[in-house]
Amino acid sequence: MNFELKALTAAAAAREKCDLLLVLVSAQAALGSDALGAMAAHAIKQGDFALSCGKQLALYQVPAIAARRVVLLGVGAGTAKEVRNALAGCAVALKSEGVAKAVVSLAFEASAQVAAAAVQALADATYLYTHTKSKAKPITLTKVVLGVTSKNAALSAAFETAVAQQEGVAVAREWANRPANYSTPTMLANAAKSIAKAARMTCKIHGPAEVAKLGMGAFMAVAQGSREPLRLIELHYNGAAKTDAPIVLVGKGITFDTGGISIKPAAEMDEMKYDMGGAASVLGVFQSLAKLQPAINVVGLIPACENMPDGAAVKPGDVVTSMSGQTIEILNTDAEGRLVLCDALHYAARFKPTALVDMATLTGACVIALGGLRSGLFSTNDELAASLQSAGDAALDPCWRMPLDDEYADGLKSNFADMGNVAGRAGGAVTAAKFLQKFVGDIPWAHLDIAGTAWKSGAAKGATGRPVGLLLQYLLAQAKSPAKAVKVVKVVKSVKTTTAARSAARKSPVKPAASRRTTAKASA
Repeated sequence: MNFELKALTAAAAAREKCDLLLVLVSAQAALGSDALGAMAAHAIKQGDFALSCGKQLALYQVPAIAARRVVLLGVGAGTAKEVRNALAGCAVALKSEGVAKAVVSLAFEASAQVAAAAVQALADATYLYTHTKSKAKPITLTKVVLGVTSKNAALSAAFETAVAQQEGVAVAREWANRPANYSTPTMLANAAKSIAKAARMTCKIHGPAEVAKLGMGAFMAVAQGSREPLRLIELHYNGAAKTDAPIVLVGKGITFDTGGISIKPAAEMDEMKYDMGGAASVLGVFQSLAKLQPAINVVGLIPACENMPDGAAVKPGDVVTSMSGQTIEILNTDAEGRLVLCDALHYAARFKPTALVDMATLTGACVIALGGLRSGLFSTNDELAASLQSAGDAALDPCWRMPLDDEYADGLKSNFADMGNVAGRAGGAVTAAKFLQKFVGDIPWAHLDIAGTAWKSGAAKGATGRPVGLLLQYLLAQAKSPAKAVKVVKVVKSVKTTTAARSAARKSPVKPAASRRTTAKASA
């Protein structure tokens, strides 16, 4: 999608030639005497239109207005959240056949956050998955002009950031939406290499032999039941001086999760293709960084594999040795995400990061606790937690901080290893985070459980691209601040766009699904 920011008065918007004109009208702004203002005022007076959020009035070939189709759209007080919600209801109009150019006129004084929210909402509303559809018809919309009453530096900067963010979100959605046979660990690695062709980026792919040499026993244990070879994907964005310590992002990359020997029920198991939502968000963030080129160093790590119930699969009761040297009793093979993450988190210490953030569709317990509105945030560092929360609020991609009391780790004790990989049902999201905490040492660390926010079920089934917005806003805020020296744990053992994403390999060896009766849940 081609986005353009343009200074447009209401009168100028009426003269702008386009197929669709969306006029966002706020209760906080007086209506003008121009054609659009007069039309809106008359419709309100007659009771045909209201300024409350989401109210619409569709019109066709209105005299004195150049656009073929016009939609008046109420946005309430005109906040970023209201603008986003109102535009989300315009998906049908934006995707209509014959609409190639749309103009979105903000008929009130819009803030930078409002402009950014409008761009993201428009991108979300016009996203269409087509990769595995033989007769998919792409939408005809190719250009969106965002009209504001006046442009300034802050507004322009927010717009450019939003455009880059929506590209990253689109990449994350695309890869998370693809079926597992179109999104294997090898295909994810190829996508990472494609993104890394951008300036200031590099990519290194570690295969099974390299991962074995690193001693990543927990990661290898999860992958050993699958015929698809694992990949440890390592992305680097070097936008600052070499002496500046990076921020490391780690994304869970389980490209399909059957639960392994502790197999999931059949119902909705198809949604376990989304279990690499954390990995997809890392790819999305790096796509955005490639466009924005901020002055910051970032490392992205993706431990990617499948969790399958093969004859060689890890079994409940098996004990594996992680890269850190700590041993883990596998009590439930469906708690596999924490196993691949723990080795990647330990590997991250070699980069001596100022902060370490992992994101994973980790626990169904977090979905129960927070639903699909906020991601669960766990952190050992108050400053890092506050920064992530502020970034989420700014990006309209919110999170909620959860507890990490030491007592929650008691359930992880094992008679046969240093720890078990599960601690029972109570507080499951917290005990999963306590497990990960054992592998980060003194590095400022945060864990985002995105099991409830990375995808939607039901009629709107599909990936959301979260938390790309939160992460990007956090990184850009850090790029404006000098890096701080931190105490780093010692290592026990020494490891472009949506269109580009869609050009990845299309080989499709279809695998049979397991079958049972009840609903599959997000795994750990």
